[in-house]
Amino acid sequence: MRHGEPVGGRRYRGQQDDPLSEKGWRQMREAVAVPVPWDVIVTSPLRRCAGFAAELAQCHALPLEEDPRLMEIRFGAWEGRTAEQVTEHDPEALMKFYRDPVCHRPPGAEKLADFRTRITGVWDELLDRHDKHHLLIVAHAGVIRMILCQVLGMPEERMFSIQVPNAGITRIRVDGVSEARLAQLVSHAAPLR
Repeated sequence: MRHGEPVGGRRYRGQQDDPLSEKGWRQMREAVAVPVPWDVIVTSPLRRCAGFAAELAQCHALPLEEDPRLMEIRFGAWEGRTAEQVTEHDPEALMKFYRDPVCHRPPGAEKLADFRTRITGVWDELLDRHDKHHLLIVAHAGVIRMILCQVLGMPEERMFSIQVPNAGITRIRVDGVSEARLAQLVSHAAPLR
């Protein structure tokens, strides 16, 4: 599940630790139906994920794990900036990045290959450690995109072609540790039933 809208609205947040806005809290709460189907909640430590994950775990007496490897990709010089701010001095910056994020990443940003290694490592570990459990991972759009790239066998440079809405729930069914497949994509407007 992706976090809801953070304070400050849309921007390239990366690992900047902004909390959820009131709208973000509402999005998250509305996206989750009761009773919850999960056995364990695992979250990024960033407040826009961890705050809701802690509330949900406490309300439903579920185990909660926090893993720093689930933090969003680092956007370097773009962290905290809006699209307008990023393109102010280079109107083509975003287009170049989305066409080729390997060669046109923001200055000081995490390399996609490093991000993939980090995310696939935590994904594989969670699959091994929580075999036969129904997990909720509360994370970021980039993390969810990279997990989907892994599951679907997509190259990491295509990850930004996947849309992940705020408070969106992406369901992946795992039929064994080595074989995972996409089961269903659910938007934030449709509570999990």
